[in-house]
Amino acid sequence: MKLNKSEFLNKSNETLGEIFDMLANLSVIKLDDLQPDKTALVIVDMINGFVREGALKDKRAEGVIPAIAKLSEGCDRHNIAKLAFADSHTNESPEFGAYPVHCLAGTSESEVVDELKELGGYTLIPKNSTNGFHEEEFQKWLKDNPNVNTFIITGVCTDICVHQFSLTLKTYFNKQNKESRVIVPVNTVETYDLGMHNGDLMNIMALYSMTVNGIEVVAGVE
Repeated sequence: MKLNKSEFLNKSNETLGEIFDMLANLSVIKLDDLQPDKTALVIVDMINGFVREGALKDKRAEGVIPAIAKLSEGCDRHNIAKLAFADSHTNESPEFGAYPVHCLAGTSESEVVDELKELGGYTLIPKNSTNGFHEEEFQKWLKDNPNVNTFIITGVCTDICVHQFSLTLKTYFNKQNKESRVIVPVNTVETYDLGMHNGDLMNIMALYSMTVNGIEVVAGVE
């Protein structure tokens, strides 16, 4: 790949401006407009190890807790099923070659943050990779709930676990020629800042990637 840096930056700046404007004008959808028996809320990795302690904690993640909690309460009122993924690694996890050791099974890092734990009502699914879709417990849940085809995805990180799960879930339904809605409310997802990992930029690019792959990115769900 051979690029001219100035041309690349100029063109990218224009594109980023267009993506920013698109995301700034997203609509809000209503829980009342969704069918409760066909809908599930998915909370991804809203756990202590990404919010309040450990090598990968980040204050940005804490900022989406109120919006997720409010949505969780709304789902309870509408009798919408809830799932919560929690990073819960073994000591042998190959993921530690790419990331610092984090969220070991049985530690407080792998526990859901108190604000969401107190609301409860979710099926907790530990995961040993960035993509919770592959967990056997989630696969069983899918088979046990064949009527559910609408998923509201929340949590962290927008560009890693949320992105991977959302795209895999959408393509799972596409492969079977089944209609589905995978909804990502912008006010309920977040990522982190670290070195070249510019949180704002990564959020925008992940949300754009999901949009062009059939994910329904919205301002919020009320």
